[in-house]
Amino acid sequence: MEIKFIRSKAIGQKSRPKDSELGFGKYTTDHMFLMDYTRLKGWHNARIEPYQELRLDPTAMVLHYNQEVFEGLKAYYLEDGGIVLFRPEKYIERMQASARRMVMPEVPPDLFLRAIKELILLDRGWIPKSDGTSLYIRPTMIAVEPGLGVRPSEQYLFYIVLCPVGAYYPEGFNPTKIYVSDEYIRAAKGGVGETKTSGNYGPTLFVSQQAAKKGYTQVLWLDAKELHYVEEVGTSNIFFFIHDELVTPPLGGTILPGVTRDSVLQLVRRWGLKVSERLISIEEVIGGCKNGSLKEMFATGTAAVISPVGEIYYKGKDFRVANGKIGELSQKLYEEITGIQYGRREDPFGWRVRIT
Repeated sequence: MEIKFIRSKAIGQKSRPKDSELGFGKYTTDHMFLMDYTRLKGWHNARIEPYQELRLDPTAMVLHYNQEVFEGLKAYYLEDGGIVLFRPEKYIERMQASARRMVMPEVPPDLFLRAIKELILLDRGWIPKSDGTSLYIRPTMIAVEPGLGVRPSEQYLFYIVLCPVGAYYPEGFNPTKIYVSDEYIRAAKGGVGETKTSGNYGPTLFVSQQAAKKGYTQVLWLDAKELHYVEEVGTSNIFFFIHDELVTPPLGGTILPGVTRDSVLQLVRRWGLKVSERLISIEEVIGGCKNGSLKEMFATGTAAVISPVGEIYYKGKDFRVANGKIGELSQKLYEEITGIQYGRREDPFGWRVRIT
């Protein structure tokens, strides 16, 4: 399918902050990709246009029945001036799975990747170059058919926007403080916990706000049935380094299959460390804090990559993890993954996809 281009007449007029002032998701580039879908025509009208507001009918189904899926991946500048994506095929696969679960059409993978590349090349001047910065890519699909009957939409809009970003957490790579929710849940078996859809995030904001008021960066969610087993952090997967074993909860329909999670698992297995994807109770975690067997705890995600955890709050008490310091494994993983992303280290897995 041909992609049409309409260049913005306002290039250079948008505010471009210093790399040190970027934050996360505050700024967007000059252009965006859009494409339409109808049941009869399929995907059509692929185009890159100036960044703009969307116009929706008040009864557009996305506004009422949450037919929405999205993704988040990044592009990086290399020291030689090249631009690369990190494992884009995995993010595209995950969005296809999310679309199937939400009864939405899949975007052809080749067209999906081509749209990302063309948009980045057009707005390449927005890619920040400082260490720890990148260009965040947000593909989104929404149901736009007007109607209040509860059924799958027959019309969709797929679009991609770009954001120059810095560190996701204010702490940067420093240890964060995590609040364990023992009252509210994020996802239950049979639901859409493994799907990247907006409905997974809205219900978590109440607890996240409570945690933030108490000084905690994120919420650690427990299983819906017993509030006993650890599942994931609100925006990340979670890992525990106990004795000499790296443990992470298994994928079972309630946990998002993180691309960074998979990258960590592949790396540590290549390094010969013992790895387990198994159930881990919050009691085991707290016990590890008390007796020192929990050597490290860290979250993984596209936005922050590796986020060490220095303290957790559970049932009215704070528990320190390894004296609140960054662990050796967390540091090694962060340096290895970001080294691959920025082209400073060898890429034995072929994770870098060069655009130019």
